Amino acid sequence: MKENLVSEKGRTAPSKLSWRTLRQRLRANRKNLLEKGMAALFFVAACASILAVALICIFIFQGGYEAISQIGLFEFLGGTRWKPTADPPSFGIFPMIMGSIYVTGGAILIGVPIGILSAIFMARFCPKRLYRWLKPAFELLAGIPSIVYGFFGLMVLVPLVRQFFPGNGNSMFTAWILLGIMILPTIIGISEAALRAVPESYYEGALALGASHERAVFKTVVPAAKSGILAGVVLGIGRAIGETMALLWVCGNQARLPDSIFDGVRTMTTNIVLEMGYAADLHRQALIATGAVLFAFILLINALFAALKHKEMRS
Repeated sequence: MKENLVSEKGRTAPSKLSWRTLRQRLRANRKNLLEKGMAALFFVAACASILAVALICIFIFQGGYEAISQIGLFEFLGGTRWKPTADPPSFGIFPMIMGSIYVTGGAILIGVPIGILSAIFMARFCPKRLYRWLKPAFELLAGIPSIVYGFFGLMVLVPLVRQFFPGNGNSMFTAWILLGIMILPTIIGISEAALRAVPESYYEGALALGASHERAVFKTVVPAAKSGILAGVVLGIGRAIGETMALLWVCGNQARLPDSIFDGVRTMTTNIVLEMGYAADLHRQALIATGAVLFAFILLINALFAALKHKEMRS
């Protein structure tokens, strides 16, 4: 009788162990299948993004090459006359290139110092009660459409500039102020996140060595967050150089080289928007080529940022 019980126990124990092992294997197989499926899904999404960028590049640069081959590279990039409806027509975009550079540079001079200092204040100096109000305000600035910024510039900034400075108010200076305001949310948001990502031990170590609160922040925390702050500045530059609708109402849209900051300018983006609606044939191709030049500017800025970041990582 005892031998039968022992034999029965010996038979049932392996069966229970095998069922548990089988369940564990099934769960492991399901987990592996799920991981492989998600990896494949992420790979397809990444390929779709790369394909979209590649198609945009092909369309832009193919259309730009057709126009530049007919107009001439130096005449297109270095020409100072934009007269597409004249006889013979002229397609020189040098004033628009310089207008984009001037406007973006002025926006950087205004927006970058204010944005970085605001981010430092919010990350290290701002009281919690005040932070609860400032943070949603900056996030709201990021969500305002460009056309609303342009309307604000037309109704508020242009009359103010006209009242206190020479010119009619539609000028490069007005565009500086408006774009400087528009790039603030991007710079502040990314810079603040970079500052908060710095390990607290850096700050505490500086205090332990005798540094004051301000010195510890500006000499230790800010240099440690330099890469993230630079990323925010680069994204702000991209936002400024690609802005269209807001500038359309405040920059004056004059296709010529300005003599002062209170003269009107025309950027590459506004040039495309103003004339694409009625452009045809070579005129239309020239506007597509203008977009290709603008796209090349964006690629150059991103490549420069990548090179700086790579150099910093190596050092």
